[in-house]
Amino acid sequence: MGFKKLLASLGAGGASVETVLTEENVVPGGVVQGEVRIQGGSVDQQIEGLSVGLQARVEVEGGDQEVKQDVEFTKQRLGGAFEVKAGAVHVVPFGLEIPWETPVTAIAGQQLRGMNIGVTTELEIARAVDSGDLDPINVHPLPSQQAILDAFLQLGFRFKSADMERGHIRGTRQQLPFYQEIEFFPPQQYRGLNQVELTFVADDREMDVVLEMDKKPGLFSESSDSYKAFKVGHHDFAATDWAAYLNQWLADVGGRRNWL
Repeated sequence: MGFKKLLASLGAGGASVETVLTEENVVPGGVVQGEVRIQGGSVDQQIEGLSVGLQARVEVEGGDQEVKQDVEFTKQRLGGAFEVKAGAVHVVPFGLEIPWETPVTAIAGQQLRGMNIGVTTELEIARAVDSGDLDPINVHPLPSQQAILDAFLQLGFRFKSADMERGHIRGTRQQLPFYQEIEFFPPQQYRGLNQVELTFVADDREMDVVLEMDKKPGLFSESSDSYKAFKVGHHDFAATDWAAYLNQWLADVGGRRNWL
C-alpha cells in the first residue's frame, strides 16, 4: 500500500504535488520505488527541477546539550525542466537507491524507537524551492545484520532504543556524515553491564560491526577491551555462531574485569 503526501499548492492557481511510494519496506542497498504526481492548476506552470532524496533526523552535540538536525544524505534529480499544463496531470516515476550505510528502522516488523528516515520531494519553480514533508520508509536489516541482532536476542539481550549521531567512527568504511547506535539491555548473567551499543557500517560486500560496552558505575575503568570492531561478509556470515562469538567476548572482558 503506497504512502501519499500532498505538498502545498505552488502559488495562487498553481499546481499541487503528491508523492506516492509503491513500497515503503526496503533494505540497505535496495531501491525505494514511487512516483511524483503533479496536478496542474488553473494556469500553465514551468517546473525548473524535480528531485527526491533521503533524509534522517540525527543528534548533534552542541555545547552541553544535544539537538536534532535533519540531514539529507542522498538526492536524485528526476529529469530536467518541464511544463505542467493547466488541469493536466504529470507523473514522474522514480527508483531511489538506498545507501548501504542507511540505518535500520524496523526489526522483526517492529519500529525502532528514535528512528526517523524518509523520502523528501523537492520542486523548483520560478527560482523558488518547495519541499514537502517526510514520507517515512521502513529499513529492514540485511540477512548479515539480522544474524548479529538475532545473536543478541538469543543471549537474552533486550532492545532499549536506537539513535543516529552526527560524526564519524574511526577505522570504519563510513561515508555518511552520521551513524546509528542500537542499544541493548543485558540479561542478568552479565551483571556488570549497563548496556551494549551496536553499530553497522556496511557496503555492498561486507560490513564493520562496532560494539561498545557501557559499564555500571564503579565496576571497571574505561579500557579498550570494552570496545570491539570486526568485519562480517554479506555472503559468508552464516558460517559463524554469532551468539557464541559475542558471549566469548563478553565473558573474556567480564572475567578480566571481575564482574561476571
